[in-house]
This record gives sequence, C-alpha cells and structure tokens, in this order.
Amino acid sequence: MAQFQKNHTLSSEFIILGFGDLGELQIFFFGLFLIMHLVTLAGHTTIVLITLVDSCLQTPMYFFLRNLSTIEICYILVIVPNMLANFLSRSQRMSFLGCALQMHLFIALGGAECFLLAMMAYDRFVAICNPLRYTIIITRAVCLQMLTLACISGFALSLALTTLIFLLPFCQSHEINHFFCDIPAVLFLACSDTRANEVAVFFVCMLILLIPFLLILLSYAFIIASILRIHSAEGRSKAFSTCAGHLLVSVLHYGCAIFIYIRPKSCYTPEQDKVVSLIYTNVTPMLYPMIYSLRNKEVKGALRRLLKSYNQMKHQPNAR
Repeated sequence: MAQFQKNHTLSSEFIILGFGDLGELQIFFFGLFLIMHLVTLAGHTTIVLITLVDSCLQTPMYFFLRNLSTIEICYILVIVPNMLANFLSRSQRMSFLGCALQMHLFIALGGAECFLLAMMAYDRFVAICNPLRYTIIITRAVCLQMLTLACISGFALSLALTTLIFLLPFCQSHEINHFFCDIPAVLFLACSDTRANEVAVFFVCMLILLIPFLLILLSYAFIIASILRIHSAEGRSKAFSTCAGHLLVSVLHYGCAIFIYIRPKSCYTPEQDKVVSLIYTNVTPMLYPMIYSLRNKEVKGALRRLLKSYNQMKHQPNAR
C-alpha cells in the first residue's frame, strides 16, 4: 500500500524539461517558432474559410482538405502553445491527468489525420481510375461517413493506448526529456516491464501509420499507371497536379511519424526525438497549406476571388 502511494505521488505530476539546455537561444527559438505557429494557423484557417465560402470548391476533394486543415489546427494547438511556454522556462510542471489528456488528443488527432489522408488517396484513386462512376461512389453521405470513421477510429485507438500507458507505475524519475507528453518519452520513465505496452504501441502504430500509408502507396501505384495511359500531355499534367500535393504531404507526415513510433524502447534517443518532433509538429504543418495552395490553381483562384470580393466590399460607398 505504501509503495502504491509512493508511486501515485511521484506519477501525479510530470516535469516537462523542454529546451532548458538552449540557454540564451531560447528567446530566439521562441520568436522563430511563434512566427511559424502563427503562419501555420493562418494558412490552415485560410484553407478552411476558402473551401467553405467558395462555391467552386464544394467537391469531395476540398471537403476532405477542409477537414484535414481543421484537424491540423486542433493538432498543433494541443502541442505548440505548451512548447512555446517551455522556451521561456527551464521546465514546466504538468499534472498526471493533463499529460494523459495531451497524449490522448495528440494521438487521436494524429490518427484521425492519418486515416483521413488514406481516404483522400481513395478519393483521388476513384476520380482518376474510375472517373465515370466518381459521382456515384463518392457522394456527400459517403464523405461524411468516411470522416466520422476516421475521427472515431483515431479517438478509440488513442483512448486504449493512452490508458494502457498511464496505468504503468512511474516510481522513479518523473522528468520528461521532451517538450510534450509523447509516447516514447513517457514510456521511457516507466519502472516496470513495458514489453507488453511496446507491443501495444507497435500494434496501434501499425493500424494508424503503416496500413494507411501502404494503402496510400497502393492507391498511387494505380493512379500513376492510369495517368501514364492518358494520351495528352496536358491531361497527364492536370491529373498529376491534383495528386502531387497530397502525395507529398503524406510522405512528410508518415515519414516522420514512422521514424519516431515504430521502433523499440531501447532505441529511444531523447535529443534526436525532440528534433524530429519539432519538424512534424511545427515545420510540416506549416508547409501543408503552401503545398496545397501553390500547386493548386483552383485554390489560388478561390483566394483571388475572395480577396477581390473583400476589396470591393471595402471600397463600396455606404448606402444612404
């Protein structure tokens, strides 16, 4: 009983070490990542607004893109504000429940994003490989069902995994050498045998990361084969441009996540993990809106129409 109380006392609060070893550079990195955070929020919010208000973008592809940006906004808000606070302090205390909630939301939103990226690949597969039946297969009801399935799957798997991890005893160090409650960093602190938990993490990562990524690669194998059969160069270019952005985002997202999560606890390296985590929680989310907007004529056209409409309203004289 005394041992349980000791375990509970020590595990009731974690200390997030963050970037306390950066010294005077912390203020510089705080400013840098704050700017990146604001740019990321502005980019994803713009995509959400454009795809909501522009009548030309009321298609399944932009429905998925809008919800992908919405999930991405929630995803970075779970991590980045705490990370920015860590730049201004040597460490940050977080309650046991707060840490568990952060991990749950991070895995849930990340998982939903992974499933949604796979569904977007399926959407592109049907559009290019079976265009005559596209409107019959990809209906609004089907899109809503796919989105609901992605979110429920992400949150259910996350709840199971987070519960399994936080049932472990943390009876020694409770200092997390990371800037948020990430799976490897928290699992590293457990003082009991974690092999069963590592197997569970690997199994969930298979469901969230490897299987959707393999389905995306399979979809694009069929898509590329169909594109190569298109006779006109213009047709091939148009077909490829609608897929290139999604494929690049998928490779960036899954590449970083697979590197971090699909490996045993013995390979955990805190400093390396923090650098990779900085990339997939700050850099890649900032790139996504740029990738989609810069390579997509419809999105750029919708943005121009929105700005033109705003300027016209701004300069329109008030009715007397």
